[in-house]
Amino acid sequence: MDLAAVKKLISGEGWGLLQSLPPYDESAALGLGEQLRAAGFDTDLVAAALTQSRLRAKGHEKFGDFAKGMLFTADGLEQATRLEIAARHAQRFRAAGMREVFDLGCGIGADAMAIAGLDLKVTAVDADEVTATLAGVNLRHWPGASAFIGTVEGTSLPTGESARHTAAWLDPARRTPGVTDALGRTRRVFNLDAISPTWATVQSIARSLPATGAKLSPSFPHGAIPAGTEAQWTSLAGEVLECAIWWGPLVKRAGRSALVIGSHGRSWTVREADTGAAGGAVPLASSLRQIGSWLYEPDRAVIRAGLTGALTSVVDGVELDSGVGYVTSDRCVDVGYARQFAVTESMPFNVKALRAWLRDRDVGRVTIKKRGVTLDADALRRQLRLSGSVEMTLVLTRVKNQQVCLVVRPA
Repeated sequence: MDLAAVKKLISGEGWGLLQSLPPYDESAALGLGEQLRAAGFDTDLVAAALTQSRLRAKGHEKFGDFAKGMLFTADGLEQATRLEIAARHAQRFRAAGMREVFDLGCGIGADAMAIAGLDLKVTAVDADEVTATLAGVNLRHWPGASAFIGTVEGTSLPTGESARHTAAWLDPARRTPGVTDALGRTRRVFNLDAISPTWATVQSIARSLPATGAKLSPSFPHGAIPAGTEAQWTSLAGEVLECAIWWGPLVKRAGRSALVIGSHGRSWTVREADTGAAGGAVPLASSLRQIGSWLYEPDRAVIRAGLTGALTSVVDGVELDSGVGYVTSDRCVDVGYARQFAVTESMPFNVKALRAWLRDRDVGRVTIKKRGVTLDADALRRQLRLSGSVEMTLVLTRVKNQQVCLVVRPA
């Protein structure tokens, strides 16, 4: 979308047209476009309105009913913070006593909207003219919020006593402009030196203001976490979406943490202190004989944060092998941030032996979970050549650096 299209959409005619459109239906979009053009609407305006209608329908997943009054770009929507998580970001700023937040690299304004919704003053800045204009539209309901076109480096931030209750929020661009992948999405970058603004700039701003937060990739390296900050990996409904770094009074407890938000809004926070007296060292299984009656699969945010030791501590168990995440124990414990399975069989992984074992039990369908091993699940199903009537779940992973197969049943 270009600026001309945005201006047409936010004109009286364009906005009225957009608000009058029926719920988006891909199969009816072509016919609807023809009807609108036949009614006298400008061709470019119709195209822009239908694009927004499609993006609003897609945006409902992230923003709920708020999406009905928002404007998006495809990349802006994909990269925007989900409403549930943006609300938690905003709450940090309010709880820390902040009164004004500079949202530097605001995108379409998702976090700025959540912060403004808590009656904090928000100055949203984005270098892209179209994106900044859309952010201004999306922030129109809050008189204390405004959006401007500008760079992070070129934004004048308050200093001294006037900055006492001022904070910054940064969401550095982690994609290469103009470079897309096979699906047409802007290509991601994973090197901290390649993000924009740079990691050095983010840290410089954090040193200049009392409070700063930054949204970074879930692959953020543990070794890059600045001293005294909190690095929190957040997942929603099982998907790890970000690692946020918090400075100053925004820190709840320094170190690594994981925030696990379930599909129904319930959440769990896991911290380094929860790993127990071992100081973060995770006990590992010494052999297949150590597999207990229960297998636990922690949420990926917990694994990303390097906090599997919290789970081994809670269930008095061991991790199957370093980094795989799976934990085994003879104790049955309800852990909100981990899935639980009953272990019915454990064996070294061998295709021929596994095929015979499954056929003896009339197994015809298998759900295959794997972690820490390199194999193709579909190819394995073909190799097993099963034709029975029973369904089982297989976990393929490692113990003592050896491939193993566990037969499990969800608790």
